[in-house]
Amino acid sequence: MTHTRLPEWIRRETRASRGGRHTLRLLRKGVVHTVCEEAHCPNRGKCFSQNRATFLILGPRCTRACGFCAVEGGPPLPPDPEEPARVALTARELGLKYVVVTSVTRDDLADGGAAHFALTVQELKRRIQGCRVEVLVPDFRGKREGLERVLEAGPDVFGHNLETVERLYPVVRPGARYERSLTVLASVRQLSPTTRTKSGLMVGLGETIEEMTQAFRDLREAGCDLLTVGQYLRPSARNLPVSEYVQPDMFRQYRKSGERMGFSRVEAAPLVRSSMNAEEMSHV
Repeated sequence: MTHTRLPEWIRRETRASRGGRHTLRLLRKGVVHTVCEEAHCPNRGKCFSQNRATFLILGPRCTRACGFCAVEGGPPLPPDPEEPARVALTARELGLKYVVVTSVTRDDLADGGAAHFALTVQELKRRIQGCRVEVLVPDFRGKREGLERVLEAGPDVFGHNLETVERLYPVVRPGARYERSLTVLASVRQLSPTTRTKSGLMVGLGETIEEMTQAFRDLREAGCDLLTVGQYLRPSARNLPVSEYVQPDMFRQYRKSGERMGFSRVEAAPLVRSSMNAEEMSHV
């Protein structure tokens, strides 16, 4: 069944998520992209009003076409060598001490963009005293050397989103592989045991509770520490329809289930997103 009308508990929260003109001006001034805008995040007004933003590097075009994502597809431009410095300077002007950096998927690049990630982490730590950095990376096509390159830069939290349950991958993430994403997290745990790992899942795409529980187990087996669970909201008519708006009580059950399984922290609510309240989640 396809749902088109937002339930009241989501409409109420999205109405409160407005503001942030000052942050927008600084982002434009710095000539940087954010996943908040490119992915049409429903929380962007709320986060921008708190001078928070999640930087999107390696350009605004993705080489994959995931069914849930609003980020533009198409042939990407070469990585901008000045972008890491611009991100760091903009983050400093925003007054950020905890910075989240993600990217589009760049299957056109030999290293998937890993070196660019590493440079961005290094610039942030060089230009902002005491800065902590969380990265949310693509799968680098399963290449372990890409993970090693990013880890060498010293991110404080290493994120990679599983996004959905295994059965739905061919529709939701046709260019990705469930086991490959789990291997990314397991490899980070092996390469850098002290680095916190994080992942996120969406609900409302047709998954079952049993499938979500299995995904939780798989993430824990891969060594994942931090978990977010949020409602999928259709960002445009070209994206997958919403199968179900999950009731708030179910999110509370997911949080308790994750905590029982041993995640250090679980954030689960309709408008939770993988980088939402990232700094608070890291303090566990």
